[in-house]
Amino acid sequence: MSQQLQFSEPIQGTVNPSAGEAAKADGMALAQANTPTDWATACAAAIELMARRGVEFQAADLIAEGLVDEPDSPNRWGPAFLRSSAAGVIEAVGYAKSKRATVHSSICRTWRGTADYRSGAAA
Repeated sequence: MSQQLQFSEPIQGTVNPSAGEAAKADGMALAQANTPTDWATACAAAIELMARRGVEFQAADLIAEGLVDEPDSPNRWGPAFLRSSAAGVIEAVGYAKSKRATVHSSICRTWRGTADYRSGAAA
């Protein structure tokens, strides 16, 4: 006879979505503050170019097309895409396996230019 596996209840305070979001925001702010300006500018331009095309893309596509170099830290990508998203340039459309060999096909967000951006109504 088999017995059902029992998991203990989480320790109070270890599961806290708002604390997780706050930690994410802190980490993104730190990464953004330490991002070289020339890379950030080149990345923003690359995202805008892909956004105007209206195709689904991920960070690896920017590198594959020679639009931007790999950053000195992978932590630079999140703030770059977040800024473009907040500006109305791109919107998240799903998730896919990353095309970058350095991350071993991990899952990453995919993006597309917003209709407003493509029509010139945003950013």
